[in-house]
Amino acid sequence: MNKADCFYLGHISKLHGFKGEVSLFLDVTNPEDYKSINSIFIDIDNSLTPFFVETIRIKNKGFASIKLKDVDDEFNARSLLRKEVYLSIKFLPKLDGINFYDHEVIGFNVFDEREGHIGELKSVIDLKLNPLLQVVQNKKEILIPLIKGSVRKIDRVNKELYIKAPDGLIDLYLQ
Repeated sequence: MNKADCFYLGHISKLHGFKGEVSLFLDVTNPEDYKSINSIFIDIDNSLTPFFVETIRIKNKGFASIKLKDVDDEFNARSLLRKEVYLSIKFLPKLDGINFYDHEVIGFNVFDEREGHIGELKSVIDLKLNPLLQVVQNKKEILIPLIKGSVRKIDRVNKELYIKAPDGLIDLYLQ
């Protein structure tokens, strides 16, 4: 399995007891969606290594206690600390309308209501207080705040994202 076929689920944050159980920080909107996963991939030395889940208990604030098969002691569990955890994309619930996963819109052409085509979406910069769309047009970067109501339409078939940027913002970048 490679990272292109997966999404970032979270990371192993700390030990949970002495029998190999660990705390998994779930970097997802709804942790309850993942209460029945039976396998995960852990990035060990830039290689996704599969692990089978024996038990998982969702806790509060985005954490889960997780016991992995064949990780039966503190020594083996400690080697997983601060490792990134991935899950196959096939486990992501399908989204429709104007809802999207960051990874699914990368490469989409972005159209503004006033300016028309403004470029290609290179990334979604997931800042907690102010997420941004990073759009590139003719080697110029345009950063557009991803605020409520700014995404108007997503055409997944044609890979197009329609937005309404704040008045004058795009002009600032393109002048």
